[in-house]
Amino acid sequence: MFKIGIDLGGTKIETVILNSEGAEVYRNRVLTLQERGYAAIINTLAECYSNAVTVIDNKPHTFGIGTPGSISHKTGLMKNSNTLCLNGKPILKDLQRLINRPVAIENDANCFAMAEAAVGAGKGHTVVFGVIMGTGCGGGVVIHNNVLNGLQSLGGEWGHMTIDPQGPQCYCGKRGCVETYISGTGISDRYYELTGKRLPAIHVLEAETAEALQVKELFFEQYGRALSNVISIIDPDIVVLGGGLSNYLPLYAIGAERVGKFIFGAELDTPIVKNKTGDSAGVLGAAWIGI
Repeated sequence: MFKIGIDLGGTKIETVILNSEGAEVYRNRVLTLQERGYAAIINTLAECYSNAVTVIDNKPHTFGIGTPGSISHKTGLMKNSNTLCLNGKPILKDLQRLINRPVAIENDANCFAMAEAAVGAGKGHTVVFGVIMGTGCGGGVVIHNNVLNGLQSLGGEWGHMTIDPQGPQCYCGKRGCVETYISGTGISDRYYELTGKRLPAIHVLEAETAEALQVKELFFEQYGRALSNVISIIDPDIVVLGGGLSNYLPLYAIGAERVGKFIFGAELDTPIVKNKTGDSAGVLGAAWIGI
């Protein structure tokens, strides 16, 4: 059976088709064109799906979509999407009506975790925790190749765990969320507080000034504290890092050391590794979560 996946991003909509062996047989990208609004995006999704079905001559297939944000189990409406015109809209219901078939929708962090569990660094492991450390901070949990979504679609969302109630204000309304310390935005914000200057996160982490070293030390401490909390709860077989900050190699040495410092029992056996699917994670994960 074929697997069709669509990654709905802020700037592009990407489609992939995998064959029964999981090999890619088709890929295509079109612009999201947010300025045209919700209806235009829904129609584009339906068109992308229709084109993919044509490619495989309407043979049996599954279909999944990955998107920033998630569907509220209570209302059926999209929430927390940075493609703002989708928020508060019944995207799942509307799309299923347009294409006349069921659709699986998961957020991009869950799709990342699914891709890594199915064909990436987490392949062969029972419990995979996929971490997104980019502009923001998110995550997903995959158990026996199934996404742990949760009652409120919050499975794996470690970025908004509070690790310092007196810490920086987060956009979510709380203080001291994980995201305010270990995301790209969080690192830049902490550096700005000390210097009044705005630098990209990776430049801060690679600098050797007193202020940069102070931010870097806080970054490693809070990363260790936050990830150790997750490991203590779900005890995954492997942690796979994604997002831009996953390219920062000290995370796999100094970062792992800090996780071990905070973990219960002070023995860290959990492998913490870099992702293998890269920029393809979203669309591959969408294909693998399809129904």
